[in-house]
Amino acid sequence: MTTPSAYELDAWKNIQKHRSPMAAQAGHAVADNVVKGAAKMGQAAKKGLDRVPGASSTLAKGLGGLSKGAGFVGEKAKKVGDQVPEGAVNWGKEAVASTQKSLAKAARVGLSPEAVVKRHQKNGHAVKNLLDVRSLDLELVDAVKPRGRQWIYPALGAVSGGAAGLAITGGEAAVTLSAGVAAAPTAGVIAGSIAADAAAVLTMSSRAVGEIALSYGYDPEEPVEKIFSMSVINAGSAISSASKFAAFRDISKLTQAMVRGGTWKTLNQSIISRVTAQFAKLFGVRFTRQSLGKLIPAVGIVVGGAFNWSNLESVVDTAEVAYRRRFLLEKYPHLAEDDSSEFTEPAPTEASDESKDQTISVLEELAEAGGPDLLQEHDSKSV
Repeated sequence: MTTPSAYELDAWKNIQKHRSPMAAQAGHAVADNVVKGAAKMGQAAKKGLDRVPGASSTLAKGLGGLSKGAGFVGEKAKKVGDQVPEGAVNWGKEAVASTQKSLAKAARVGLSPEAVVKRHQKNGHAVKNLLDVRSLDLELVDAVKPRGRQWIYPALGAVSGGAAGLAITGGEAAVTLSAGVAAAPTAGVIAGSIAADAAAVLTMSSRAVGEIALSYGYDPEEPVEKIFSMSVINAGSAISSASKFAAFRDISKLTQAMVRGGTWKTLNQSIISRVTAQFAKLFGVRFTRQSLGKLIPAVGIVVGGAFNWSNLESVVDTAEVAYRRRFLLEKYPHLAEDDSSEFTEPAPTEASDESKDQTISVLEELAEAGGPDLLQEHDSKSV
């Protein structure tokens, strides 16, 4: 039995202790509180921004002043949210799905297995192809990984979220709190802005996960990797207990099948396309429901940026840990005997409004599209 190095054992211990980052939790809480009309929304947003690396302290302090009228703003926001018809949610769903092919192409630009191989070779590592990366010690993999992903993608997401908030509030960044619903945009503007924002976030999420996959020796263009990538994005963007459980269960089942070397002959391009399109639709619904905090005049811009930052940060963080865990389990299957991470037993989250989230199971969609039904496999152990 191959023994992990001290570096790899330390990494495994960290995986067991891993939980979602504080900034992501705070950002999601902000969006939820805004829609509920919580009187302390401004203070919650300030705390969320304070936990985001590099966030502007000026913006954070500004929210503190706005918190004086937070009760009023929250109530008005709820009314605006109630005015957004279900049709707007469905419109956003179809808009994101209709552009999923273009999104996929955009997400793949610049991602090259050859570039990863060259980086390793430049550092003197015995790597001839991408698959060889998986046989390296984790310390060597970490030595050549690109830096800055933990903030680059969240920062880009924040820009998109802020732009969406600006478009939704009609550019009235300095509108008085008394403007209330009178300053609210039309449902069409709301739907269009949120759909464009959702498409941008999904593209950035896909690219971030693809880049991380390559770092650990996995080609994001492989059919099974596309399924795994969607499962990771699903887990990173989920906020409710039910949606997180479904997402982490998918990652667990997929990892189990991959560690055991399962065959994927049934995963043809047609099946992958159907699953990808359906996931884009469901992601669009989830994103729209979570984004109603962007409706509030003035603070919608800040909340939109903070929410998108937290969303991308959570996806990047989840991807790093999911691929790291899978990398180690494929090399050292016996580690599964000591696996108590959130990927095997999702920790219960604080109570959250299930209606503001969309429960998605990529593996359920895979089975419905004609692929293998991994959720029906009954095993005594979960990997």
